[in-house]
Amino acid sequence: MEPDVIEAELVLPNYFSFKKIQSFEKYPKGQSSARRFKHLKQIIQAENFQNYPPDEPNYVNIESPPSMHPSKRICDITGYEAPYHDPRTKLRYANTGVFKVIRSLPNEYVQRYLALRNAAVVLR
Repeated sequence: MEPDVIEAELVLPNYFSFKKIQSFEKYPKGQSSARRFKHLKQIIQAENFQNYPPDEPNYVNIESPPSMHPSKRICDITGYEAPYHDPRTKLRYANTGVFKVIRSLPNEYVQRYLALRNAAVVLR
């Protein structure tokens, strides 16, 4: 019976597919498991865009026509999408809680919010 056991051990592989792979086996020395992403600044530096002809598009000189879709209306207070606007102050808001805050704002703060959006209007 002992020779049967020895033969069975020779048939079994060292690695079983249902076992977890150890990180040192999966990633050799010097490699990390996390994927590294490059920032736009790193891409531009590696690209050497100065060597390209000026009419060839790259990350620096991409130009596009204006969008055909209407711009999204964003709440002036929270930054969420704003389906409403206050007719008195002309500020955009996302919900009733923000509307209450807008109505309680002093006139100078309303003007500052409108100036941030480049929609400054003199309120009376």
